[in-house]
Amino acid sequence: MKTPVIVDAIRSPMARAKPDGALAELHPVDLLSQVLEQLVARNQLDPATVDDVICGCVSQAGEQAGTPGRLAWLAAGLPAHVPSTTIDRKCGSSQQAVHFAAQAIMSGTQDIVIACGVESMSRVPMGSSRMGKNTTGARFDERYAPGLVGQGVSADLVAAKWGLSRSDLDAYAARSHQRAHAAQSSGAFAREIVPIRSPLGLVSADETIRASTTPEKLAGLKAVFENEELSARFPQIQWSTTAGNASQMTDGASAMLIMSEERALQLGLRPRARFVAFDVVGDDPLYMLTAPIPATQRVLAKARMQLGDIAHYEINEAFASVPLAWQKELGADGERLNPRGGAIALGHPLGASGIRLMTTMLHALEDSGQRYGLQSMCEAGGMANATIIEVLR
Repeated sequence: MKTPVIVDAIRSPMARAKPDGALAELHPVDLLSQVLEQLVARNQLDPATVDDVICGCVSQAGEQAGTPGRLAWLAAGLPAHVPSTTIDRKCGSSQQAVHFAAQAIMSGTQDIVIACGVESMSRVPMGSSRMGKNTTGARFDERYAPGLVGQGVSADLVAAKWGLSRSDLDAYAARSHQRAHAAQSSGAFAREIVPIRSPLGLVSADETIRASTTPEKLAGLKAVFENEELSARFPQIQWSTTAGNASQMTDGASAMLIMSEERALQLGLRPRARFVAFDVVGDDPLYMLTAPIPATQRVLAKARMQLGDIAHYEINEAFASVPLAWQKELGADGERLNPRGGAIALGHPLGASGIRLMTTMLHALEDSGQRYGLQSMCEAGGMANATIIEVLR
């Protein structure tokens, strides 16, 4: 069996998904094409040798409906014979793209694969692909009567189940911004970000980080998912989730060069990390956001490791209650949890987030001289991917 390794991992700056956002005037294909172009160029890779491009994208509608990885590859002027496919495992789409790329190499069917992800949430709003239709069907609705709830309500259910207060959520959210600001100010993001040309000019830094955020300021925000009918159904909910302690809707793209260790060495490229283990699991779709807990337990068991063996944890900050519940349930060290901030500060461009997290984790492990990192992301429908990587020296 061949050993898949990470040769490089990069991302675009994270931009606010608003009309005046730094990337809002850039078509998602043009955004991703620049990331792919720079990934190939900085590794002096012959693009004709790439076997496949696996792209995570959640809202596959409108400008993102046309197999965005394929279109971006061609838009970058790269060889037409290289194919692409699009993955939708909701928020973990590009993390799943990484898993599929690594598995293809392990099987021996492919040697060089680019995993990537893109989401322009300003141009293709979340939920666009549903077109207002019921996506569940009668049999599903019957099984889960009286019905599932939106992710924000699930976030409040998680907070209630794990005894997380509004002040806990706000303190965590403020810390995310503080950690991301410290990383940005120190230049820690410099190696992982590639500049993007937009109609408004060159974008080279994240615009989502709010250095002045404090728990006191966040405490003034209104809970956004409070609902009288749901309050009667779920009296335990305290309605604590706000726009300030949830992930930001963002435009962004990311990409990772994965190949067999043998091929990397043949090409004179340095393998930067290997995959220790990966997994994906489902959990209660009502709570929806809890699957990172069993996913972590399963991937650690596969790797024959303990959580304490891991130096860096990336648990996606879809909502503050998600990493906090994960930390509380598993007894994790908060200093190792999202040490450079997470989606509350950096944003969550759905299809691009999986590789964004892994890119940040890889660079942080290299900078600190540490060895193992673990990543997991909650996904709509109550699923989660989990990955353990080992940095190679």
